[in-house]
Amino acid sequence: MVWMNRRQFLQSLSATTAAGLLGAAKPVSRPNIIFIYADDLGYGDVSCYGATSVHTPHIDSLAAQGLRFTDAHATSATCTPSRYSVMTGQYAWRKKGTGILPGDAPLIIDPHQITLPSVLKQAGYTTGVVGKWHLGLGNGNIDWNEEIKPGPIELGFDYSFIIPATPDRVPCVFLENHRVVNLNPADPIHVSYKAPFPGELTGRDHPELLKMKPSHGHDMDIVDGVSRIGYMEGGKSSLWIDEDIADTLSTKAVRFIEQNSHHPFFLYYPAHDIHVPRLPNRRFVGKTKMGPRGDAIVELDWCVGRILDTLEKQGIAQNTLIIFSSDNGPVVDDGYHDQAVEKLGTHKPAGIYRGGKYSNFDGGTRVPFLVKWTDHVKPGTTSSALVDQIDLLASLATLTGQSLRNDDAPDSINLLPAILGRSRTGRQSLVEEAGSLSLVEGKWKMIRGDQESAYDRYTRIELGNAPDPQLYDRAADPAEQHNVAAAHPEIVKRMLAQLDQIQSSGRSRP
Repeated sequence: MVWMNRRQFLQSLSATTAAGLLGAAKPVSRPNIIFIYADDLGYGDVSCYGATSVHTPHIDSLAAQGLRFTDAHATSATCTPSRYSVMTGQYAWRKKGTGILPGDAPLIIDPHQITLPSVLKQAGYTTGVVGKWHLGLGNGNIDWNEEIKPGPIELGFDYSFIIPATPDRVPCVFLENHRVVNLNPADPIHVSYKAPFPGELTGRDHPELLKMKPSHGHDMDIVDGVSRIGYMEGGKSSLWIDEDIADTLSTKAVRFIEQNSHHPFFLYYPAHDIHVPRLPNRRFVGKTKMGPRGDAIVELDWCVGRILDTLEKQGIAQNTLIIFSSDNGPVVDDGYHDQAVEKLGTHKPAGIYRGGKYSNFDGGTRVPFLVKWTDHVKPGTTSSALVDQIDLLASLATLTGQSLRNDDAPDSINLLPAILGRSRTGRQSLVEEAGSLSLVEGKWKMIRGDQESAYDRYTRIELGNAPDPQLYDRAADPAEQHNVAAAHPEIVKRMLAQLDQIQSSGRSRP
């Protein structure tokens, strides 16, 4: 008898599991898995979802060679909670402190909690994250000049190269594993979100020094000619150059793929584009008529192309599962004067959907979602199955032969057949988070209603807030123009009760 170690057993089990799901005649080797997570990219921002003012050939190739979803959602209309849900399989609103984080926030995921990377690492994958993190670091008082942990490594990643928070927040440095990159010990970094440091210049006081001026907020410390949120001093040798961020991150992603091409790997690639400040490399400036926002979309597409080219060169494209999506819906003016509003033209970042980032309407959470896995996902197909990014954890656990305990990933559902296009059946319902919570079930969407502000005058986005519940027929009125709550009080009552039950139960996974 030949005995197998745990890793060999899991490899055999995952191959058998995949073969059964895919109806294959023979076992399928475990695919490499890459999750490309765009930032603030709307449903209508890429050409395979209808954009005509910008062309995204590399992203479009994922749709042409794979599966395009039309009813896929982020769990939240803002970034941190969406990312939290992807990593943990738990709705972020279940845990306090999971809103948009400052750059010096502590890690909001318990290192003992099961995560997407820890599940795949347990299955024998080498795991890496390259890109925007924004889930906090350390335990509260970060010393940026020493080892910074806990962070991605403690959550199951073998390798980490990250932007700590967002491009518009300090500190404006990269972290590789536990340390700031290129830090000079003689020039230590200090970060504050309360008051500027003596001698540090701010955009509020020195707008003449800025290469991009703020439209609202973003007028604190000046780094690389851009005023940010928060204050920092020191670390001059570690500061990024905004126009080179995409090159830096995509190069690190390419190297991770190259170094791990001979065994199964998982790469989480949360790109920084098209988040503000939008300062794409000069190679992309002027590539669209929409100014920096449009050019940043082109830069994002180029980064996707680099990943695809690397897979081909390494000879592993056929057995790599690629998932592409965005953390929330689009925003045009998110704090800087970059002509995004003036040059928008006929482009509709959210497509036909109402609202955008920060909004309860579908423009806030309905996002592009593309899946490619050569020979296993039928090319050029479209699915209207209701899917949510939170389901990646349970679905990829199933693909790799993992079993979740009852308390693990309490809101993540195994939708692997739908994600691979083998079933048209997706979720029965999902909860979305913005100003209020919303429940989507079949053709209905109910926004609970407990907020007053209906419009953000800075971002010019309809927030979809109201003091009373709203109800929309998603089939007859996908643009959510007609609130039919008054005509269907019984449906509102039932959905409110269902939402209350999901909240109180602490879980939604069966």
